[in-house]
Amino acid sequence: MQPSAELFIRDREVDFQIRRSSRDRLWTGLVATIYDASSGVDETLFTSHCVSMHLGPPVGITTRCNGAVSRRLQIPGDVKIIPAGFSRIWEVEAPTTKLSLNLSPTLVQSAAADMGMKPDCVAIVPQLHVRDAHIEHIAWAIKAELETSAPLGRLYADCLALALAAHLLRRYGQAAQPSRPAGLPRRRLQRVLDHIGEHLADDLTLAELATIANVSPSHFKVLFKKSLGVPVHEYVIRTRVDYAIDLLLHDDAALSEIALRAGFANQSHMALHMRRLTGKTPSALRKE
Repeated sequence: MQPSAELFIRDREVDFQIRRSSRDRLWTGLVATIYDASSGVDETLFTSHCVSMHLGPPVGITTRCNGAVSRRLQIPGDVKIIPAGFSRIWEVEAPTTKLSLNLSPTLVQSAAADMGMKPDCVAIVPQLHVRDAHIEHIAWAIKAELETSAPLGRLYADCLALALAAHLLRRYGQAAQPSRPAGLPRRRLQRVLDHIGEHLADDLTLAELATIANVSPSHFKVLFKKSLGVPVHEYVIRTRVDYAIDLLLHDDAALSEIALRAGFANQSHMALHMRRLTGKTPSALRKE
């Protein structure tokens, strides 16, 4: 059986080839890049406010961010906005070309202050697909500045960057919620959950799970709880109880063996947590 095109895309990472970049031009608070991207999947945690505009031919693109999903055929001028601190998963069906405009949080905060806003009290809301004539006008101007052999210089680019930041705040800003850490990106979280499920009988460690998530142990504890609403140790216990219940109902093994297979230290350990979470003992559940 041949794998589907979707599965093939999901297994490939996007390959990026930069055409033009402003990194060596010392623009204030803005890094602009024109790049070609292959088909595949890319997952990025943004440290700056990213505004990207589609430049290439129409192509099917799926974007996931902050629990929202956008699947559509993108055409030149389509815009996506991912604020700093957000993770984005991007699936592209065919090679394409993009313009990426990355605004530093410092620049956006400065623009907010100039507009009479309290920088800490306003946040930019993610936009997975918009048509915005104002952003498009600024983006095409920046693209032209990158590609011309006679650039207008840093002052011109700085003015465009501030204009873009002000527009983002005015059009897509909202009152900021109390600061809370973002959860783990979906794919990393799934890798952790898969590992837990496959190694329930093992003596799992925080460092082991944090390594799979590619973050520090202390950071992992916070991100995991933010993602699922429970501490990682409690999630593991609940998963072990669920697995033990399944064994109790479908396997004739002794309770002591089931406890070990589910990752509990012994039968009493399993009974303690099973009673806590279900109100019933393993023996009672098996009888039922």
